[in-house]
Amino acid sequence: MDKTGSPENFTRMGTLGIEEEFYVVDEFGRPTSGTDELVYETDPPAILEERLDHELFKCVIETQTPLIETPGEAREQLLAVREALADHAEHNGFQIAAAGLHPLAKWRELEHAEKPRYRAQLDRIQYPQHRNTTAGLHVHVGVDDPDKAVWVANELRWHVPVMLALSANSPYWNGFDTGLQSARAKIFEALPNTGMPTAFADYEAFQRYERRMVESGSIDDRGELWFDVRPHSGHGTVEVRAPDGQADPDRVLAFVEYVHALVEDYAARYEDGESGTDVRRELLDENKWRAIRHGQSTELLAKESAETRSLADIVEHECERLDIDGLQTLFDSESGAARQRRIRREEGVQSLCESLLLEY
Repeated sequence: MDKTGSPENFTRMGTLGIEEEFYVVDEFGRPTSGTDELVYETDPPAILEERLDHELFKCVIETQTPLIETPGEAREQLLAVREALADHAEHNGFQIAAAGLHPLAKWRELEHAEKPRYRAQLDRIQYPQHRNTTAGLHVHVGVDDPDKAVWVANELRWHVPVMLALSANSPYWNGFDTGLQSARAKIFEALPNTGMPTAFADYEAFQRYERRMVESGSIDDRGELWFDVRPHSGHGTVEVRAPDGQADPDRVLAFVEYVHALVEDYAARYEDGESGTDVRRELLDENKWRAIRHGQSTELLAKESAETRSLADIVEHECERLDIDGLQTLFDSESGAARQRRIRREEGVQSLCESLLLEY
């Protein structure tokens, strides 16, 4: 990986890429070390070549879709990657599960990866990284101009809490109920360079920041800027990293639809010369906290008034404004966090683990 990116990478508008982090689990659906076998010791299916990697813990694995040219191709590509991963895991004696945090992942009992990149992070960050058993969904949308990408990323910050509230799928951490809907978001925020970023004036300002972080030794490379939304200077995209991991592909595709529609909408506004929204980061952080704590029942601070708005009203407005329907389907269904709590209460831990197995 290049330590910093380049404005020359921003060349195409509207392409998609989907990255998903999953849990490698045993025959009982419980997290186990398996990435050595799946990433290094066996050959993955062709669609996963160069698109399969592991994360900090040996129980967390990541996939990337091939470049998706149009939104209409997203379902086929997503399902093909998921099926290939599930088959690869089964062939090697494992299963794959998805959630923002696995309810039975106890960080003190799980192995860290030996990759030098992660060993360096553990040494530099210490405790917050040692306990980072999180798994998320990342959506990339191509943007054809670096300044436009920065402007769009700035505007997308207001939408991060909406996506997090709808994706909340991690009530349990380290074996106990946190009382949160997305404990993953709070655990991950303990790392440096995470959470809600500040706004950047233009790509040059973002590039100066990125270079300074690398040159000062604050990060090893641009990939360690783990904000909820960022211009990705390596891929030439705007990347949204807010949602929890999801077992159901339809839930993933609802977020893909929303992020793509948002990027296209804001890109058009940028071309029309619209001024960016001046929103304090503290207000954005408050909305994110509300999403973490309350999930789908949250009320969020309005962007341009002193009022609060229910998530139901926001979802209805966004679907009508962008001519999409996936968000409404998400809101109308049982949330991931509520489903996990219900299954654990009514059917027990084993059923909960089985409910998180990957769907494709």
